Amino acid sequence: MPTSATTAAARLRGLRPDWLKDPKVWRTEILAALVVALALIPEAIAFSIIAGVDPAVGLFASFTMAVTIAVVGGRRAMVSAATGAVALVIAPVNHEYGLGHLIATVMLAGVMQIALGAIGVARLMRFLPRSVMTGFVNALAILVFLSQLPELHDVPWPVYPLFLAGLVLLVLFPRITRTVPAPLVTVVVLTVVTVAAGIAVPTVGDKGELPSALPVPGLPDVPLTVDTLVVIAPYAFAMALVGLMESLMTAKLVDDLTDTHSSKTRESVGQGIANIVTGFFGGMGGCAVIGQTMINVKVSQARTRVSTFLAGVFLMVLCIGFGPLVADIPMAALVAVMVMVAVAAFDWHSVAPKTLRRMPAGEITVMFVTVVVVVATHNLAVGVVTGTLTAMVIFARRVARLTHVTSVTDPEGGTVVYRVTGELFFASSNDLVGRFDYAGDPERVVVDLSAAHIWDASTVATLDAIETKYAQRGKTVEITGLNSPSAELHRRLTGEPAGH
Repeated sequence: MPTSATTAAARLRGLRPDWLKDPKVWRTEILAALVVALALIPEAIAFSIIAGVDPAVGLFASFTMAVTIAVVGGRRAMVSAATGAVALVIAPVNHEYGLGHLIATVMLAGVMQIALGAIGVARLMRFLPRSVMTGFVNALAILVFLSQLPELHDVPWPVYPLFLAGLVLLVLFPRITRTVPAPLVTVVVLTVVTVAAGIAVPTVGDKGELPSALPVPGLPDVPLTVDTLVVIAPYAFAMALVGLMESLMTAKLVDDLTDTHSSKTRESVGQGIANIVTGFFGGMGGCAVIGQTMINVKVSQARTRVSTFLAGVFLMVLCIGFGPLVADIPMAALVAVMVMVAVAAFDWHSVAPKTLRRMPAGEITVMFVTVVVVVATHNLAVGVVTGTLTAMVIFARRVARLTHVTSVTDPEGGTVVYRVTGELFFASSNDLVGRFDYAGDPERVVVDLSAAHIWDASTVATLDAIETKYAQRGKTVEITGLNSPSAELHRRLTGEPAGH
C-alpha cells in the first residue's frame, strides 16, 4: 500500500501546472521568450527616442514591465513593455520638465490604473462592438507594417536581399519543423551571414547604446508638492487610460486566439503595479504590446506566463551579457519578422469581397472608421473610442427606425387610440411629437404603449409635451399599457402615475 508520503507527493504533482510537467512546453516557452526579447530591443530603443529619453530608459521599462506583468497580470502569455502610444503621451512631460517628472508621471499613472481596475473599468470592454475589435486588429497590423518601412528606405542595397531571404525563411522553415520558432532561425541565420561575409547593413547597435548594468531602484527626483501633482496628473491620467485600453483590447484578442478567458480586472490592476515598479526602476512605463504578443502567442505558440517572464529576463541578459553580439543583428532580419507578424495579425477574412457583401453597411463603416482613425492618429485609444461612438450612433439610428405609430378612431368618433411600438429613447422619441393630429383628433386620446418600452427622460419629456399640446386644445390624454419599468420611470420623472 502507498505510504502517506507517497500519496502527498502524488497530490503535489497533480497540483503542478502543465508547463512544469511537460518538457515540450518549457522548450516552446523559452524559445518564444528569446524571440520576443530580440524583437523588443529595437522597438524599445525607438520608443525611447520618441519620448526623448536615453535608450536604456526604454529597455529598462520593457524589462520591468514584462517581468512584473507575468506575475501580477490577468492574461497569460501576453507581453507588456514600452510602447509608442505611452511614449507619445508622456513625451511632453520629459521635454518640458525633465526625466524626474516623467518617472513621477509613470508611477502616478500606475496608481490611477490600479484605482480604475478596482472600480471595474474593465467591465466596459463588453460594450465594444465586434466591428471595432476587428478594426482595432487590422489597424494594429497596418501600423506594425508601416513602422517597418523606414527601415527599408534609403538603406544599402544588401538590406533588400537580406529582407527577402528573411521572408522566405519565415514562410518555409515552419514546413520543415515547428520545434524551433522560424523567427529565431531567421535572426540567427541572417546575423551569421552578415557577420561572416562582412556585409555593411544597419544593425540593432545603430539604434542606440545598449545598457551595461541592471537598473538601480529609486524614487524620482522631483519635489513632492501639490504643484508637481498638478503638472503631472493630466499626463498620468491620459497614460493610464491609453495603457489600459490597449492592454485590455490586446487581452481580448489573445482570449479569442487561444479560446481561453482572462481576468480583465486583474490585468488592469496588474498594469498599474507594473508601471509603479517600472517607474521605481527608472523606466518610461508601458502597456501591452500587440506585435510582440502576436510573436509570442500566434507565431511561437506560447501559452503560459513563463514566456512573458523570460522575455523580460532575456532582454536584460542579451543587452548586458551579449551586448556586442546583439548589436550585430541586422535590422533586416527583425523587419522581416515584424512584417510577417503584421501579415498574420491582419484579419483578411474581414475584408474579403464575400464577407463585405454579406456584412451590414453599418458594420463595415464602423470597422473602416476605426482603421482610418487609428492609422491617421497612430493612437489606438482614439481610434477605438471613435469607432465605438460611430457604432453607437449607427445602432441608435437603426433602433429609432423600428418605432411605429398607428391610430384607430372608434366608430362613434369620440376616442382615438394611438398604438406605439418599439424602443423609446432620445433618438426615437424626438420624432414622436409629430406623429399625432392635435387639431383633428377627438376630445379623448389614448396612447397605448403596451408594445413599447421607455428607456430615458427624453421619452418622458416627449410624452409630457404630447399631453400639453392636447391640453391646450381642451383634450384629454390617457397613457396605457406601460410595463413595470417604464411605468416606474414615468412616475418618478413626472411625479404621478401614467394613465392620468
